[in-house]
Amino acid sequence: MSEIRVASRYAKSLIELAAEKGVLEQVHEDMKLFTNVVTRNRDLQLLLRNPIVKSDKKLAVINGVFKGKVQEMTLAFFNIVARKNRESLLEFIATEFDKQYNVMKGIQRASVISATPLSPALRQQLGERLANETGKTIQLEEMIDPNLIGGFVLKVGDKQIDSSVKYSLRKLKNNFKDNSYINKL
Repeated sequence: MSEIRVASRYAKSLIELAAEKGVLEQVHEDMKLFTNVVTRNRDLQLLLRNPIVKSDKKLAVINGVFKGKVQEMTLAFFNIVARKNRESLLEFIATEFDKQYNVMKGIQRASVISATPLSPALRQQLGERLANETGKTIQLEEMIDPNLIGGFVLKVGDKQIDSSVKYSLRKLKNNFKDNSYINKL
């Protein structure tokens, strides 16, 4: 079974249990904390994925890092996953948990890349328009890329709208290339 499918099942179990016990928001924050710690600490990431290191050692590290910082249910979940020798999946489980949480809460992630920071009014207008289009609450992530020259690139789910000057110039350049080739014939 693929890692993502297994991680999805573990995440589903955790999200259902957390919702039943009324600690869904705390567990969601715990999973975001776990993801942040693992992505910022390459040694921990490599340790969790290392098949040579025994599960009890990995569990001791996980408990040392997260005990007292996360909900008891989250820590118990980490222990269960480690006892099943699946600690290498914890990173994927946290990602899947976040995806399933967003689906459950009706949250749609969107990212916008622009040449300059968006003004608060434009950010609000973009968020409202996307919320109207999708019917979901929008969680907007902003990134700056001066190479775009101007405009923006908007990604929502698997759709992308590229309204950047860089893209327009590249398209224009390709049109000139295509036309010059045709004229030579």
